Amino acid sequence: MAIDYGSKRVGIAVTDPLKIIATGLTTVHSKDVIEFLKTYISKEEVECIIVGEPKRMNNEPSDSARFIEPFVIHLKRTFPEIKIERMDERFTSKMAFQTMIDSGLKKKARQNKELVDEISATIILQSYMNKI
Repeated sequence: MAIDYGSKRVGIAVTDPLKIIATGLTTVHSKDVIEFLKTYISKEEVECIIVGEPKRMNNEPSDSARFIEPFVIHLKRTFPEIKIERMDERFTSKMAFQTMIDSGLKKKARQNKELVDEISATIILQSYMNKI
């Protein structure tokens, strides 16, 4: 599972049991994400959660990292039995937007920020799977 955490919305992606392809699952409000994960994990097997790690071009943490670090700590406390990994998420939003254009989505559909977050989480997960 991968998470693209934002202060308002959280994009979530999962992979198939054979870990071949990442698929967007949903986008939830950031205040609801832990409850969503508790419900999801109680029904589905999740062995690892990948959380996007925002960085600047010089490899320093970006400004949004200050929102994500407390979330990662909370995630580790809530799900101590699940491995939590971080993955560089630079350019994922731009890549997600380009994916929407390439797939032929109309301009109105491309303005859906929830879809951008879900696609970003999918890109983070697919990148992680390609790396391992």
